[in-house]
Amino acid sequence: MLDRVPPPLLFVASGLTQYLGAAIAVGLFAVVGAPEVGWLRILFAAALLLAWRRPWRRRWARRELAWVVVFGVALAAMNVAFYVAIDHLPLGTAVAIEFLGPVAVAAITGRGWRERGGIAVAACGVVLLAGVTLTSDLPREDAVVGLVAIGVAAACWAAYILLGRRVALGGSGVTSLAVAMAAGALVLAPFFAPSTGAVWGDWRLLLALVAIGLFSSVVPYGMEQVILRRVSAATFSVLLALLPATATAIGAVVLREIPTLPEVVGLLLVSGAIAMTARRADPPPV
Repeated sequence: MLDRVPPPLLFVASGLTQYLGAAIAVGLFAVVGAPEVGWLRILFAAALLLAWRRPWRRRWARRELAWVVVFGVALAAMNVAFYVAIDHLPLGTAVAIEFLGPVAVAAITGRGWRERGGIAVAACGVVLLAGVTLTSDLPREDAVVGLVAIGVAAACWAAYILLGRRVALGGSGVTSLAVAMAAGALVLAPFFAPSTGAVWGDWRLLLALVAIGLFSSVVPYGMEQVILRRVSAATFSVLLALLPATATAIGAVVLREIPTLPEVVGLLLVSGAIAMTARRADPPPV
């Protein structure tokens, strides 16, 4: 059924669920640290997907499983690094810098002026939507930690796009996603699990983590597996610009937060980038 829905609409739906999950996650930062919340998000999402898909029922080729594990580690690292970054940097700055990952993917894998031009236009739109300024009064330590973390997140985002497309084209997208998330959670467990003791004895926190895993990871990443089968890596990178654009649009409609002139220009640029890269037929694998 989802295969018939236009990719931009899937991205809008994906963005809405991610923002709902993020709103819940922010409330947990005071209980456990931001990176621990990022790891718990992957852990609970993996548990939900494993219970649903039961990947042990199918046979896995070693090569296929290896790519899935690498994909999962990149995905988990991306989430943890982004949470660390937004704990030290303004959200808009972090979002704009992290978008360098998709920009690099589109620049390298783009097959024509539409894809490469589209990502340039989309990147300008994201910068305007994120409200990035050239001045900052952040302490030096916060700025250094935040910039390193968001640089790691950008690199992992690029890897997520390329590896995720490879996994999606393998034909068992959501089932592979379940294994990938489980692998990522296990690899990072020694670093973050010891600091999460406060959440295991409180059913309300556990319920919140289930909701975060569902809304921030299971639903959006599952949808992205569908999208990655249908568009090139470069076009997918451009479509990612819909995430901050959706946040601005929802804020205007639901919260009556009137967009500023730069935000309006950003929305127009993102819309133009989507139109530039729109295709009727599925592209060949990248």
